Amino acid sequence: MFERSETPRLFGIPPGADFPKELLRGLNARMQGRPPHEVARVQLVVNTRRMARRMRSIFDAGPPALLPQVLLLTDLKGAEPIPPSISPIRRRLELIRLLSALLDAEPDLAPRAALYDLADSLAKLLDEMQGENVTPADIARLDVTDMSGHWARSLRFLDIVNSIPRDGDMPDPEQRQRRVVESLVAEWQAHPPQHPIILAGSTGSRGATHLLMQAVARLPQGAVVLPGYDEHVPEAIWQRLDEPLTGEDHPQFRFRKLMLGLGLEPSDVTPWVDDVPCNTARNRLVSLAMRPAPVTHQWLEEGPALGDLDTPTRDITLVKATSPRAEAMAIALRLRKAAEDGQMAALITPDRMLTRQVSSALGRWGIVPDDSAGTPLQVTPPGRLLRQVARLFIAPPNAVDLLALLKHPLTHSGAKRGPHLDLTRKLEIYLRRHARPMPDTDDLLAFAARQSGEFAPLWAEWLCTHVFDAAAPEPIPLASRVINHIALAEIVSRGCIEDATGTIWDKDAGIEAQRIMATLAEDAAYGSDFAARDYGDLVGAIIANGEVRNPEEPHPHILIWGTLEARVQGADLVILGGLNEGSWPEAPTPDPWLNRQMRKDAALLLPERRIGLSAHDFQQAIAAREVWLSRSIRSQDAETVPSRWLNRLTNLLSGLPDAGPEALRRMEAKGNDWLAMARLIETPFTAPPATRPAPCPPVDARPRELWATDIRKLIRDPYAIYAKRILRLSPMNPLMREPDALMRGIVSHEVIEAFVKGVCEDGLPNTPEALLQIASEVLEREVPWGEARVLWHARLGRIAGWFTAHEAARQMEAAQIQYEQVGKAMIAGLGFTLAAKADRIDLDHAGRVHLFDYKTGMPPSKDQQALFDKQLLLESAIAEREGFGTMGPRTVARAVYIGLGSNPVEAPAPLDENSPGQVWEEFTELARAWLEPTRGYTARRAMFDMNDTSDYDLLSRHGEWDVTQDPDKRTVE
Repeated sequence: MFERSETPRLFGIPPGADFPKELLRGLNARMQGRPPHEVARVQLVVNTRRMARRMRSIFDAGPPALLPQVLLLTDLKGAEPIPPSISPIRRRLELIRLLSALLDAEPDLAPRAALYDLADSLAKLLDEMQGENVTPADIARLDVTDMSGHWARSLRFLDIVNSIPRDGDMPDPEQRQRRVVESLVAEWQAHPPQHPIILAGSTGSRGATHLLMQAVARLPQGAVVLPGYDEHVPEAIWQRLDEPLTGEDHPQFRFRKLMLGLGLEPSDVTPWVDDVPCNTARNRLVSLAMRPAPVTHQWLEEGPALGDLDTPTRDITLVKATSPRAEAMAIALRLRKAAEDGQMAALITPDRMLTRQVSSALGRWGIVPDDSAGTPLQVTPPGRLLRQVARLFIAPPNAVDLLALLKHPLTHSGAKRGPHLDLTRKLEIYLRRHARPMPDTDDLLAFAARQSGEFAPLWAEWLCTHVFDAAAPEPIPLASRVINHIALAEIVSRGCIEDATGTIWDKDAGIEAQRIMATLAEDAAYGSDFAARDYGDLVGAIIANGEVRNPEEPHPHILIWGTLEARVQGADLVILGGLNEGSWPEAPTPDPWLNRQMRKDAALLLPERRIGLSAHDFQQAIAAREVWLSRSIRSQDAETVPSRWLNRLTNLLSGLPDAGPEALRRMEAKGNDWLAMARLIETPFTAPPATRPAPCPPVDARPRELWATDIRKLIRDPYAIYAKRILRLSPMNPLMREPDALMRGIVSHEVIEAFVKGVCEDGLPNTPEALLQIASEVLEREVPWGEARVLWHARLGRIAGWFTAHEAARQMEAAQIQYEQVGKAMIAGLGFTLAAKADRIDLDHAGRVHLFDYKTGMPPSKDQQALFDKQLLLESAIAEREGFGTMGPRTVARAVYIGLGSNPVEAPAPLDENSPGQVWEEFTELARAWLEPTRGYTARRAMFDMNDTSDYDLLSRHGEWDVTQDPDKRTVE
């Protein structure tokens, strides 16, 4: 196939070429005229399975022929049998054991939640050391005398890690790959193969791969074919790529390193095929833009020689969107057009948020892109359920976690899923209504007792046994943790029907989740004891590394690629999305073990390696036939910085005389056209704002009984009465109820009532200490928040002395004390009833009534009581007309608010200015007015403060209107 040569063979295929297609074209050209069976002796070594599938599809398209052997780098085998590599989970568990002891000794190093991430980064470092043939002695010799103490501590720990005896029969993945390559190279040196071996598509970024590429290039019939080889790099630039610290971020650096290892010069790299269909003018432009810094003088010298810039930029579109959403929508529109035209289109970006937004936008047109990355296992139903179940071992679930678990699509999926969901919805209402943010087994059993049928008790017992009694926070062996976790997940998925079978392990996501958990169970013996919280972090991190292919049938022409797939694929349209710093290139992952200088001294890979690989990916992709360069000017938080390569390209074009700025303007104009179309799709339709509601329901539908506490709302916000009493709508309590002012008022009422009863009926001493003892008991029983209990107890402690002193005077005056008595009085001519519940009623020795109402906030002023807050005045009117409880009508001596706030006070109602008879007459007129058919229940009629909120502001669509607008009185049925 190849002429005999003493020089290693390096071939290149330029950027913009369809690499698999051109690779096979060159192979066929070299095999022209040879017997067909010789093609079957050719070995093609590629680096990705996707590339192998693409090459097979090209062969399948015809004409009929014998196929070469297509091997993956990871499928190579030497003469020496090498055992399979160690499980990544096992290696990380062994490292977690050491790291856990390190964090116990030095807790300032990192939080325990980062335990798996630290083990993962350390495992990758050790793997990299083996792949690059860096020994522990090389790391130990690093000089850190002029560096911070963190790096010295890191070296000490690495020395401990490297001293651990390892199972020689179970190498790490990179170590195994290097051993395979070294064995293969040794075999080739002893017995050079005479059949053609072609290694294609690799850049040699890893040590083992770099070693293999050198060995293949030296074989009698061996060759290496480089993807995206830039033939426009001048000799002087190649010479500058010899130093890693300054050249590793260049896209051609790895090729230069390979040349140096083979003793070759750029002139020795031969084109694999002639007449490659690519945009040579664009490759020259991009090559100049990608020169290593400083480059400005090179642009000035060589830029004018580029000549006509229409050819390299004609099919480039530059999209500069105002936001990520606008960028995603513009990309989705272009992909939709490609689908309609039958065009092969690929979105290439490392930004997974952008790909999700584009996929979502394509969904509106029923287009499912073929995403090479698949779906992260952690967001699939099995992944989420496993993480939720792992949290049950830490502590019993709160209301939010409980309902999230019960509503999960895989929970109770074995049988009777419908009754399970029905009980779940009822349980949610029960927990909201009874303010149980931290429910327990008693709450579940009490709820089940209220339900009909036999299923509810069985269901509640299942929850109590397997959900609320699962907590085991103390450290136990990891093997037991995993077994318990898998068993509990299956029980939760199965449900309370014993002979049912859950669906947690079904479909692709379930199979992948089961595989990962089985691997963890197999390797658990190498882990230490795990507390529940550490185990939850471990499982979450392991599941986050899993991926599942999209179960839906994707569109055959709409593709989403990562940068690795884009190196060796071809498409008619390539969209480079998210071209901002931090995405292209991705920000280097922080290394907690070795800094940049230490890596260089140890001959490890520098962070610039990833940047250089991204630069190579960019140079490959931008050379496609039609290209979009897309970025958003702002992210969700701040203004973004354009990718350094996009910045170089636009700066180069801007600085070129005449043609450059004009070419850049055309590129941006095409992008602006697509952004304008995206804005049209996203433009909301004009909807008239709502008017200020003042509904006028029929008189028969209006309430004929109100409580005294409703009158304040009837005057200030009538719409709230309409929604509550006529529409019968009540705001739903939050699931995780906060210890708010309403609850504090209820609890304070209960404390005071219990204390006063104890003083009057049980001989409790009227002392601050007795009051605070009662407060402790009530708070412990009614308030599930420890912080709120302490705070509210302290507040009661501040007013305990004042209250008991005034209570002594009230006790001396009272002959009888009654609590929470209900009274009603009717306006006979209207059939309208006013009801009230008095907090406390004292009867003095003359038989007169003393009304008291407890307020944890500031009591209303006299003017407020006269005009709006008429509760005590109306209670006084009821007491004199009908009476409370069984006491009958009586004269009201006084009505007093007892303020229990930070400044305790007694605020009497102005009975001398507003007698009970006068109050009743005013209320009668108010009731008559609200029974007029034209009277509307106006929203926010006279709020005390413009910033006050109502429970029904959303229903009234407040915000679309304000209180300066006239009420819209409409008759409603």
